[in-house]
Amino acid sequence: MAKSPMNPARVDFVTLRLFCAVVQTGSITKGAAQCHLALSAASRRLSDFEAATGMQLLERSVQGVSVTAAGHAAAQHALRLFQGFELFSSELADYSEGYRGHVRLWANMSALTEFLPKALADFMAQQPGIRVDIEEQLSADIVRALLDGLADVGVFAEGTPAEGLTLAPFRNDELVLLCPRTHPLAKLRKVAFADCLDHDFVGLNRGSSLLELTSRAAADAGRTLRMRVQVRSFDAMCQMIAARLGVGVLPLAACKETPGPQGLKAVRLTDAWAQRQLMLGYSASRPLSAAARVMVDQLLPPPGRDRAT
Repeated sequence: MAKSPMNPARVDFVTLRLFCAVVQTGSITKGAAQCHLALSAASRRLSDFEAATGMQLLERSVQGVSVTAAGHAAAQHALRLFQGFELFSSELADYSEGYRGHVRLWANMSALTEFLPKALADFMAQQPGIRVDIEEQLSADIVRALLDGLADVGVFAEGTPAEGLTLAPFRNDELVLLCPRTHPLAKLRKVAFADCLDHDFVGLNRGSSLLELTSRAAADAGRTLRMRVQVRSFDAMCQMIAARLGVGVLPLAACKETPGPQGLKAVRLTDAWAQRQLMLGYSASRPLSAAARVMVDQLLPPPGRDRAT
């Protein structure tokens, strides 16, 4: 006999938030404290939630709680439901303050440094009733956020696994080798990346798509990057390179000129991967809000227009 569907009247958003907090902390006590609930009330809510689902979601022990396989599935759905309620509440608040919509935009460092400042300034000038929350994140984290409903629109590097997203080309991102003007490679107009691998490098921290790209290119050449310094931003990369701690690969528009007679020089890379495509993406299974749709339509260049600028 088919199992009866769960009665939605037996579940509320306080319980969903509590369940997510318990799963994240591994403790009913800590989850109750996060939700400002008494421990006895929290335990009763969790028991009622399990009864409503007809499944054991948590395994309780003196060490805390662990999540069953059914609990993991329930946590994913509970998180989406709770996030949807928060978005619902936030957008209603925006309307009460005179806004006509709210868009959560996540983008990688290249997009935020090179292209999005002007594009967003134009968008917000034309759409003053839409509020935009912007976060800088790694490309892989942006994809996960779009799939989980934490972000509405994302801009990230091409090649990032993005199953479940609708994608469109956003801009071309030229990568160059940046080095001090006194460096031997600064004498060149262009260079193959493989010919740079005898030198020390300055790079971004682990997890960045740019680090993965250059590490893979080095491996394809049968070498490894001599990574001497790793930092969190393009500005910091420029500063470390100016201090002659190594050379680095970064977007041309992110290269910063340094004062003084030495300064920095950007040398073009001859490798095909140095012409990198940035992608704009959003969930293929969840419809865009009206405000997010307006943003997507405005950020994407018209057909036939050069996406490099």
